[in-house]
Amino acid sequence: MINYLATQKNWQNAFSDTITSFAELGQALDLPIDSFDSQVGQFPLKVPRRFVQKMVKGDINDPLLKQVLPTFQETVQVTGFVTDPLDEQHANPVKGIIHKYASRVLIPVTGACVVNCRYCFRQHFDYHENLPTHNDWQAISAYITAHPAVNEVILSGGDPLSLSNRRLLEIFTTLEALPQVQTIRIHTRVPVMIPERLDEPLLARFSNSRCHIVMVIHANHPNEIDQETQIFLGKAKKAGVTLLNQTVLLKSINDDANTLASLNEKLWQAGVLPYYLHVLDKVAGASHFYISDEQAVALYWELLAKCAGYLVPKLVRELPNKPFKTPVDLYNH
Repeated sequence: MINYLATQKNWQNAFSDTITSFAELGQALDLPIDSFDSQVGQFPLKVPRRFVQKMVKGDINDPLLKQVLPTFQETVQVTGFVTDPLDEQHANPVKGIIHKYASRVLIPVTGACVVNCRYCFRQHFDYHENLPTHNDWQAISAYITAHPAVNEVILSGGDPLSLSNRRLLEIFTTLEALPQVQTIRIHTRVPVMIPERLDEPLLARFSNSRCHIVMVIHANHPNEIDQETQIFLGKAKKAGVTLLNQTVLLKSINDDANTLASLNEKLWQAGVLPYYLHVLDKVAGASHFYISDEQAVALYWELLAKCAGYLVPKLVRELPNKPFKTPVDLYNH
């Protein structure tokens, strides 16, 4: 494989080197254009070439490709799969804040992502109405101050690491000025897609924050964690960032215990602790990825037999109007 770090000057170049057409994707993977479905919905194809390089050429069933490839199955309406499966619109007290959990608030700081994952639960989210502008941060700070139980702020989106260092660090400075905020958490897929985004200026700023910095990455398959990804995650850990991972259970991608065990071992080698194993959020267009609770529980028990206990993430689902992640019952399935 080509050393991508040697061919890219910086992460901005890697961000702009994005595949958005079936023809370009087919060329990159040695797949004929008729391998792909022509009937797709409104959520377009978008994937960094850096991530495509991790895929197996000529394999239409590559587990990384299946996570980003639009198919006709997305257009099929399935009962129970809805546009706002977590009912976030009713946990949105002021523009720019989602407040579901007592001690923490989530701020969708951008609608931009480097990749369009086909199972994304926010693919229908109204970012236009909810993204905070520069003028909204005063109201956000006031809201947090008025809720003294809030001691953690989660930056989400979109993907926070899609922002420039300048904009991201402005947000850090604003949050650090609130004495009650002890932890800033970043939910991101970028280190798996373009690991060089974790550059020295960003990590230095994380290291110098008065807050505890937590980064929750999102990897679903061991093939996502290559050597360069491990190197950059290792740099983040050395900078004092707590690294966690959340995985979504996806049919025909990671719904077997050996795959999950391999993923968890690779994460651990990179300094990342497996955190959550999510049952799929029932977002419209993603029903073809769904596996039942019975299957999920069976996988979990297999995983316990294969991995050290600290490498087995919590099996959970997120439900509307619940003030916590809901553990999946391991004994009634």
